[in-house]
Amino acid sequence: MPADVAILHGWSDTAQSFTSLRDFLARNKFNAQRILLADYISLDDDVRIEDVAARMDIAVNEAIRSRRLTPPFDMIVHSTGGLVAREWISRFYPDAAKCPVKRLVMLAPANFGSRLASTGKSMLGRVIKGWNNWFQTGTQTLNGLELASEYQWDLALRDLLDPSGESAGPYGPDKIMPFVVIGTKGYEDVLREIVNENGSDGTIRCAAANLNVRGFTVDFSHSEKDTEVVPVPWHVRAGDVVFPFAILPDRDHSSIIKPDEQSGANEDISDRLGKLILQALKCNGKAEYAAIAEDWRKISEATAASTPEQLGKTMPDDTNALHQYLQIVIYVRDDQGQAINDYFVEYFSPNQRGSKESIIFHRDVLDHVHVNGLSPSRRCFFIDRTDLMFKYYEAITKEDNKVVSISLSASDPGENIRYFDNQKVGAAGHLTVHRASDDRQEVLGAHCLIRNTTHFVEIIIPRRGIDKVFKI
Repeated sequence: MPADVAILHGWSDTAQSFTSLRDFLARNKFNAQRILLADYISLDDDVRIEDVAARMDIAVNEAIRSRRLTPPFDMIVHSTGGLVAREWISRFYPDAAKCPVKRLVMLAPANFGSRLASTGKSMLGRVIKGWNNWFQTGTQTLNGLELASEYQWDLALRDLLDPSGESAGPYGPDKIMPFVVIGTKGYEDVLREIVNENGSDGTIRCAAANLNVRGFTVDFSHSEKDTEVVPVPWHVRAGDVVFPFAILPDRDHSSIIKPDEQSGANEDISDRLGKLILQALKCNGKAEYAAIAEDWRKISEATAASTPEQLGKTMPDDTNALHQYLQIVIYVRDDQGQAINDYFVEYFSPNQRGSKESIIFHRDVLDHVHVNGLSPSRRCFFIDRTDLMFKYYEAITKEDNKVVSISLSASDPGENIRYFDNQKVGAAGHLTVHRASDDRQEVLGAHCLIRNTTHFVEIIIPRRGIDKVFKI
């Protein structure tokens, strides 16, 4: 007997959008009476994701007491619904003990933000999305959704990563089992095409959906002379567990919730969404969970290698849409804990700085940089990993130079205080973040940025007063 299922929608959506998904599950031997569609406020400006999660806990417990939900039940979430579910789990069930959810199927979840969140807060967003809601678009929710938000960083540290110790999280094959499925096809209708972005489903980047996140601390504060440091990896709360993650070439942000909808690709690809959802809802045990993770990894790799014959009319005009991307979210602070808003990051090969290859990186590999509106010390760098490997590195002839380093310089806060070096204006720190040789060997060390993944990097730089600040 399949478990009960609760379905949770995203920002600016309603439960009504998921009747087709409920019908699909019912046709596949799920009891339609045991499939509940949840609804919440997402467009009122005063409602935060945390508010929705707190009210969600009350509603879930009421549904359990009234026997409309029987634990353990499964949950399917879409878009912002992923953040709501994670907030609920991390706050009320941080170690998964007694959590009523067994399987968490995430369809295009906004786990690490959306580029469109900034648009939603703009005047254009208020006109388009807030027309029937007194021009409210859910400012507090969109603040959490914005790329490189402090909220996403904090949530990741509560449920996925732990820089300081060995704390376990709520997810894993013997706890709550998450599964993530996303498309990499942009919108086709004229009004939405303008928001399409390669490496995304039109709304959410593949790298921003993936729960297999990584984190590092880069601390320049211990030495003013040797500014080359090695990133220190953060502890992953789930250990060596890989969360199943699949990228489909024929689905956008809207069609990812409609498994019965034919996409125009060949039958095997068009039917894959429904098969993956059912596979996730039937998963039991560690071995099966690991096998699904490997199967879905192969699906994502096959998506990147898709051909026009396979995709038919769904094949994008710009083949860069099928490239593999990654995100680096950087937060810069000084060694006194103060956030630094005014800084500059440059990417280069150490022995070829200022060369044409450096231009290739900034022009073709670094696709987008977003400075968070509420916290400029936090920035999201969107990198085309395919162009990194096959355009940038191919342009470099010497193997030892096939390296990516970053240089960080910060604007001094005044004449008396300087960063990095109290004797030198404009001092900078640098570190190596990627080596082609590591990537080819799939070495997951400090120098390997992983495809389809978000990387959190905390950078600590020394704040130094000049000599006259204090003398004896």
